Amino acid sequence: MTEKHTDPVVLLQDLIRIPSVNPPGDEAACAALCADILTDIGFEVTLHDFGERRVNLVARPPGKRPGDNLGFSGHLDTVPLGGSTWAYPPFSGEIADGRVYGRGSSDMKGGIAAFIAACGRHYARTGHCPDVTVILTGGEETGCEGATALVSDPLFADCYFTGLLIGESTRNYPVIGHKGVLWFECTAEGRTAHAAMPDLGVNAIYRATDAIMRIRSADPGKDDPILGKNTVTVGTFRGGMNINSVPDRARFSVDARTSSAEAHSGISGTIRGCLCSAMSLQTLLDIPPVITASDHPFVQAVHTLAIRHGVVDRGIVTVPYFTDAAIFSPAFKNSPSVIIGPGEPDVAHKTDEYCPVDSLMTAANLYSDCIDFFSRS
Repeated sequence: MTEKHTDPVVLLQDLIRIPSVNPPGDEAACAALCADILTDIGFEVTLHDFGERRVNLVARPPGKRPGDNLGFSGHLDTVPLGGSTWAYPPFSGEIADGRVYGRGSSDMKGGIAAFIAACGRHYARTGHCPDVTVILTGGEETGCEGATALVSDPLFADCYFTGLLIGESTRNYPVIGHKGVLWFECTAEGRTAHAAMPDLGVNAIYRATDAIMRIRSADPGKDDPILGKNTVTVGTFRGGMNINSVPDRARFSVDARTSSAEAHSGISGTIRGCLCSAMSLQTLLDIPPVITASDHPFVQAVHTLAIRHGVVDRGIVTVPYFTDAAIFSPAFKNSPSVIIGPGEPDVAHKTDEYCPVDSLMTAANLYSDCIDFFSRS
């Protein structure tokens, strides 16, 4: 048993040093490192390919199918670096001022490192791997592609978990749910003409911008008392090929975050109603909101364990970003899920992303207690 099996800081540094930026997406090397360690801990490990060098990993006790135990989910891919200069090399895993720096440190290789370390400690103490299922996915950052591919695998047929821990960055506070997300691409058609004679054409950009103004003032649906308000944002815009022609096509994308099943089902109709007859709507991503009741025994147990480790009680908390819980929970017979991990949500996706060392150590200890508690239950 080596240090990287039981020390979450060492393992996080090793994971950061393996780039897994998505797009384009390449989780194979990270998955291979985790597979080697989990195999050493005693797990039976399966790698699931869903594209070229696109990989999911499933680790389970030998001879046992996934499920009927505690599940842990984390994603191996990270977002791109951005254009700003990093104070610390983004793939160095450098430690400074009590923080581990690097892309993916908070979102969410820190959570993965802490849970694998907790499994390693269990093995070192007992001589066998814990009765848990570890699911590491690719493609989460671009719409839960890996998780979506994984749930169709016969390995998970009739699967149910005592509970799922989703290791996203929450400063180790148990989060019971998150908003849904819908991504749309809207296309406006027009008719090209010479810019000196614009009356002979139909400007697709004008049609698109008129639709955007209607979208801005549209009612996105009733707010939810727990998940909060629905939001709609135009994220990209493309139109025209040259300055001296009337553009005959324009496209823009829309990101909608939904706080209830009702709002989620109605938002596409709302967006479509803002488009004129010369426009089309394509749904690019459809991930529903997910929430576990705050009084569910699994939620209550994780909350109690977190408080014992010094995490400040903040009551019922949800987050606006999506996670693989939205795919796994309904696919696994509505298994309860709690989002909880050591990262700092405020630095996720940012330049000089980091994960505090003390938060990482707390997460490993907390996950260890979760493993022990749910193995006894």
